[in-house]
Amino acid sequence: MTLARRAPGRVNLIGEHTDYNDGYVLPVAIDRFTTVEAAPRRDRRLMLRSTAYAEPADIDLDAQAAGPTGSWTDYVRGVAAVLERTGCRLTGAELSIDSTVPIGAGLGSSAALEVAAACALLDVSGLALEPTAIARVCQQAEREFAGTQCGVMDQFIACHGRAGCALLLDTRTLAMDWVPMPEGIEVVVCNTMTTHALARDGYNERRAECDEGTRVLASSAPAIRALRDVSLEVLDASRDAMSDRVYRRCRHVVSENGRVLAASAALRAGDLSTMGRLMCESHRSLRDDFDVSTRELDAMVEIALDADGVFGARLTGGGFGGCTVSLVRADAVPAFVAHVAGAYAARTGTVPDIYRCLASDGIAATPRS
Repeated sequence: MTLARRAPGRVNLIGEHTDYNDGYVLPVAIDRFTTVEAAPRRDRRLMLRSTAYAEPADIDLDAQAAGPTGSWTDYVRGVAAVLERTGCRLTGAELSIDSTVPIGAGLGSSAALEVAAACALLDVSGLALEPTAIARVCQQAEREFAGTQCGVMDQFIACHGRAGCALLLDTRTLAMDWVPMPEGIEVVVCNTMTTHALARDGYNERRAECDEGTRVLASSAPAIRALRDVSLEVLDASRDAMSDRVYRRCRHVVSENGRVLAASAALRAGDLSTMGRLMCESHRSLRDDFDVSTRELDAMVEIALDADGVFGARLTGGGFGGCTVSLVRADAVPAFVAHVAGAYAARTGTVPDIYRCLASDGIAATPRS
């Protein structure tokens, strides 16, 4: 029998670059998925075929696993290597991969592949791990084998997504609180059609700057382990001890943590005006303090906010390209889509992809004959 495992992409409503600083995030698993079908082999080889890439790939489970090679197969190779390191003895498998999560758009395509592949490999090997352990394995695989020093948000929401809900996640304790999405609104993702490569385009640099700021702050307050432990008042008191660049990076993270908590409360209360304001503040902070926005992302946010029925808009994902997310009144969505598509094409010369997204469940299994 062949088992198919399906993991969702995600859109983060608010809480960007906070997860690797032990902070808070508020993502939604979306109804776009990566599916990995696995059939067992008698040897210890993984044969990969993907609808997104023409050439198949061959991975030897008994070979010494190295770091990043720049190939999309690094995600699967890394997951297999980390699973084996944790004591999961895998069998060989034929893996067929298909995805409706756009690649390089900031919608968690790598995490969806990692989680679906991990679950498929465990299934075909007659093994099991609980979802949080799978998320941790996949996070480590991305760090080691894709070279992105990511937090756990993407992998966690791919494992723990819940239909109709956003997930408030404390990335230090992994405490979870599912927040129902209010009725009468839709999550609309607008793809600028500019891709990002996080490991190459500054993600790791931003993390290093946050780490530098944490070291400066901890030198006078040893209880500080991460920017999660810092208030704006404490940060401002140490402003002269760090460069302006590092200060601004830290100010984004500290203020963003506060916005996430306020946003989750607003969403639960159905206060969409406050939620929208916080989303817009988040975008300005990502643009001005964290410096991860682009001309195209800024244009898309401006255009979205000009449309009727929009509560808020911001870039989503790591930045440097990719997508924006907007909360839109449900009856206004068709007009919103037409407005954004036309105005963005007129301004940039590029026709955007626009996705109406439903909050969806996390990893699922479907037996195939």
